[in-house]
Amino acid sequence: MATAYHEVKTVADLEKEPVEYRDAISKIVASHAVNELYGAQVFDEPAIALAPTPYAKWLTCRVAMEEYHHHVRFKGLADELGIAPERTDPKLKQPLSIFGFPLKTWPEFCVIKMLADLAEILQVEDLLHCTFVPLRNIGRITMPEEKFHAQFGKDFCTELCKTDEGRREVQKAIDDYAPYLPQFFGGAGSKNNETYRKYGLKERKNEEMREDFLNRARSIVESLGLRFPEIAET
Repeated sequence: MATAYHEVKTVADLEKEPVEYRDAISKIVASHAVNELYGAQVFDEPAIALAPTPYAKWLTCRVAMEEYHHHVRFKGLADELGIAPERTDPKLKQPLSIFGFPLKTWPEFCVIKMLADLAEILQVEDLLHCTFVPLRNIGRITMPEEKFHAQFGKDFCTELCKTDEGRREVQKAIDDYAPYLPQFFGGAGSKNNETYRKYGLKERKNEEMREDFLNRARSIVESLGLRFPEIAET
């Protein structure tokens, strides 16, 4: 569990907080700003062309729009915090490795939404209770959209699984993408995570979140009558 720590209600109030707390906030905000933008660029926007029907394209456009807006929210807070622009630019700051997956097909995109956005839901769950209120508020606005994105992925995977070919394609996409996902939560025994929990910015250890995610992901995949692969929980 996170250590009890008082609420910090505004950006201005950060001046009264320890440098370690301020640095921790900056790391979290910059990471979200980078990865929301990069994910929208490499997965969500290109997927509009892959979507097979006007209805699917419309919903994919909504997903892309919301993911870009997530970046705008976190970037706005980053600017308020005085975070250097290069720290929120994926051209200059390495994004998460899950975005290195070479998206080529519609079933792959649907699986990415179903599983990667589930992983993001777990991250936002901790933000909903964090001690820095501006970050908590972004989490509360963002959560319903992340849930929609994950449900979007599951719904379209369900539709694809109505045919034998679709089931094979979805299963292959799961097998190919799942190994990327454990790294989303960072390493066990992370010093950054220890600091985040110390100040009530996160509630769970990386390894606890990873285990929770894998259990939820496995349950969702099995509900489709498919198999979630055994992957290393590094």
